[in-house]
Amino acid sequence: MSVKSDPPPSPTSEAPRPRASHQVVAIALALLLGMQALTTDLYLPALPALTRDLGASMAAAQLTMSALILAFGLGQLAWGPVADRWGRRPVLLLGLAAYAGASAAAALAGSIEMLVLTRVLQGLSMAASVVVARAMVRDLFEPSEGMRVMSLGMSGLGLIAITSPLLGGWLVSTWGWRAAFWCVTGIGAAAWVFVWRALPESLPRANPDALRPALMLATWRRIVIHPTFLAWAGLSTCTYGGLFIFLAGSSFVYMNVLGLSAGQYGLALCSSSIAYLIGTVWCRRWLLRHGSTGTVRRGAFFTLAGGLSMAALALAGVQTVWAILIPQLAYAFGHAIHQSCGQAGAVGPFPREAGAASALSGFMLSLTAFLIGRWLGVALDAGSTLPLALGIGAGAIATATVAWTLVQRHGQPAAPTATAVAPHAPGAARG
Repeated sequence: MSVKSDPPPSPTSEAPRPRASHQVVAIALALLLGMQALTTDLYLPALPALTRDLGASMAAAQLTMSALILAFGLGQLAWGPVADRWGRRPVLLLGLAAYAGASAAAALAGSIEMLVLTRVLQGLSMAASVVVARAMVRDLFEPSEGMRVMSLGMSGLGLIAITSPLLGGWLVSTWGWRAAFWCVTGIGAAAWVFVWRALPESLPRANPDALRPALMLATWRRIVIHPTFLAWAGLSTCTYGGLFIFLAGSSFVYMNVLGLSAGQYGLALCSSSIAYLIGTVWCRRWLLRHGSTGTVRRGAFFTLAGGLSMAALALAGVQTVWAILIPQLAYAFGHAIHQSCGQAGAVGPFPREAGAASALSGFMLSLTAFLIGRWLGVALDAGSTLPLALGIGAGAIATATVAWTLVQRHGQPAAPTATAVAPHAPGAARG
C-alpha cells in the first residue's frame, strides 16, 4: 500500500516568519548559549579541588568535561527533531528544568562516578537550550542578518564568559567546589522563569514529519553533504576544538604547573573572555564591510598567530603565565569571529530544517571535543605546558585552513530551494 503525500510547496508558500527585535533575540541568545559557558567556565576553577576531594585520577577528572560534551552533542540530535515537531518553547522549558535538577544532583555527588553521571545529564539537558537558541536565529532572520544578530548575542555570551571564571574562582576559594554547582542550579532555574515569562514561540510552522526516522535520516544525509554546511560547521568545529583544549587543560596548567590560585586562574580566564567579547564587536563591524567570508578570512590571522606563538614558546621551553595568556588572547579574538559566523552560516541554507542543520553542526563540534578530552586525560603532563600549547596550535592550523579554503569557496549562503522547504523533509534543531 502506498502513502500519498502532498506535493512540496514553493518557497513562497512558507509560513510567515515570526517577528522579534534584534535586541530581544540577542538577550535570549546570550542567556541560552551562556548556559554552555556557565557549565564549563564556572566549573573550571573547581577541577583541581574536586579531583583531590573525590580521590580521582587525572583521566577521571577530564571525563567530567569530555562526558558532558559528548552528551551535549548527542542531546542535540535528540532535541532537534522534537523542537521542529513540537516547537521551540516547550523544548526550552523542559530542558532548562532538567538542567537545574542535574546541576543540583552534581552538587550532591559523593564520588567521581556519580559526578560524571550528573555531568552527562547536564549535557543532555543543556543541549535543549543551545539547540533552540541557534535554530531560533534561522526561524527569525535570513542568514546574513542572522550572523549579525548571532554576533550581538555572542557579545552577551562574552559578558557571561567574563563573569563565570571570576565567580567560579571566588566560589571555590570561599565555599569549595560544590558551590559552583549550586550556583549553576540557581541560574538554570532563573533561565526557566525568563523563558516562561518573556520568550514567545519562534517556529513559524511545526513539521509534523520531523520525528519520522526514515525522513530524518534522509534530511541529515542531505545536510551533511551540502558544501556550505560543511564549510561553516567545519570552521566551528575546528575553532572550538582548540578552545576546548584550553578549557579542559588550562586549570591544571595554570594552577598545578604555573602555581596560580583559583582566584588568579579566574582572572586569567576572564582576560580570554574579554578578548572574545572584543572579537564579537569587531565581527559585526567586519561583517558590514567585508561580508561573512571576508570577516572569517581576517579572523583566521589572529587564530593562527595565537596558536602558533603559544606552541613555539612551549617548544622553546618558556613556561610562564604570559607565554600561555597572551597567545590565548589572540586565539579567543579569532574564535569569537569564527563561532559567530560559523554557527549562523551552518543553518543558513536550511530555513525549514534549521534544527537538523544546527543539531548536526553541534554534534560534530561535541564529538571532536569529546575525543580531545579523552586525549588530554592521557597526554596532559603535570609538569609541562607542552600538550596544551601544541594542541591549541594544531587547532589554530586546522581553523585557518578551513577559513581560507572551504569557507572562501562555499561559504556564501545560497537562496532556499523548494527541496529545502518541503513539508515532508524532517528537521531537527541545534542551537
